Parts: sequence; C-alpha cells; structure tokens
Amino acid sequence: MLTDPKKIKDEIVAWIREYFAENGPTASAVVGISGGKDSSVVAALLTEALGRDRVVGVLMPNGIQPDIADSEEIVNLLGIPHVTVNIMDGFNGMSAAINEALATGGVPGTSKMSRDSEINLAPRLRMSTLYAIAQALPNGGRVANTCNRSEDYIGYSTKYGDAAGDFTILSNLLVHEVIQIGEVLGLPERLTKKTPSDGLSGMSDEDKIGFTYATLDRYILTGECPDEAIRAKIDRMHRLNLHKLRLMPAYKMKET
Repeated sequence: MLTDPKKIKDEIVAWIREYFAENGPTASAVVGISGGKDSSVVAALLTEALGRDRVVGVLMPNGIQPDIADSEEIVNLLGIPHVTVNIMDGFNGMSAAINEALATGGVPGTSKMSRDSEINLAPRLRMSTLYAIAQALPNGGRVANTCNRSEDYIGYSTKYGDAAGDFTILSNLLVHEVIQIGEVLGLPERLTKKTPSDGLSGMSDEDKIGFTYATLDRYILTGECPDEAIRAKIDRMHRLNLHKLRLMPAYKMKET
C-alpha cells in the first residue's frame, strides 16, 4: 500500500505538467474513457494537472455498452469536453473484410479470424480513434495510456491497442495503488472498485487471467505466491509478454 497516496498524486500531477511543458505546451490530453478505475483516475489526474478545457474524453462503445453510464458519469463529474464514437461499424466492416480475405485460402491453416484476434481488434480500432481525434484538435493532442503496472507485468493489454499512447501515468502503480489514488482524488468508489473487465470477452479480468489482482500485486511486490501453479502462470505470462513493453527491435548493420 502507498504510505502517502496524496504525495504520490501530487507528484504525478507535477510530472504531467512537466511532460506537457516539454511535449505540447498548448496541446490537450486525449483519453479513452471506459468507466473503469484506470481511465477514471487518469482522466481525473489530467484534469487536475491541465484544467478541464485541455482534457478530451473519448467514449468508444462497440455497439451497445451496458455500463456506458459509468463512462458518462466520469466525464460529467470532471466537466471535461467529450465525444462518443461508436466503433461498431468499423469493427464489423474490418472483421468482415479480414474474414473474407482469409476465406479465400490464401493463408494456409486459417480461414477466419481467431477469437483472440477478434477481441484485440476493438482496442486497436479504439487507439486509432484516439489518435485521429488528437490530430484533429486545433492545438494538437497527446494520447494518454491507461495501463497499470499489474497489467503490464503480465502483458494483459493489446499491443498497439490499449498498450499504446504518447505518455503513461499508471505504469508504475499496482492495481491497489491506483485505487488509493482514486480515493485521494475523490472519485466514486463504485468506479474505483468496479470489477475490472475488458468489456469484450464477457468475462471479468480476474476470471480471464485465472488469479486475482491482489495475488498478482503481492507477487510483484514480495515474490510470494503460495500457489505454485499460479506462480508459474504469472511467470510465464510475464516472460511471453515482455515484448509489449520493449522498444521494437531493430537490425544494426555490422561495419565491414
């Protein structure tokens, strides 16, 4: 647990101001609003750091989003400009085009998108949407990443989807620490402690990954995990997904 979450909150706010002073003195921050703790905390931190007029919230349902009211609640609570872009038509169109191409048999071994490719398509369309809106703003925009340290550790994100962004605020904060920051910011508890879900698979995050965030946070902090099977799973996920956190490898020509 953070011993002084208010101090950390203030340091984050100062860091955001420093980032924008160097990378976009008049630019706005653009953040996707899912209605969960991470995007809510990021949006609130950005609002405190930059002022509500320089934070743009983007709601991106894929068809009908059952908890869209939570997304609307946070942007209204913060009083930030916001837009809603329903990605359903783009998602359906892209899915149909890809499946049609794969059905021709031009790629041996596959005739349609896998379930994972379907699930990851939506976050990538959402990130494209955020960058399109950022570039449409008069003074430009910088896209905020909303992943936390716990998710990053096991690679629970979509590469070039929600794992992307121009700057990241929560990447050094574990899930329980993000909740503490949300409490300091005065955000509604039902948002900061809302059961996390990707909104795509129909499962909670914890059901999908097979262990709780409390177990994961404890392991990251202390190296302790009583369940050897879960420890092995966390280690495996961490190892296999490190590529999501590293810069793109580049060939270096050897001098001759």
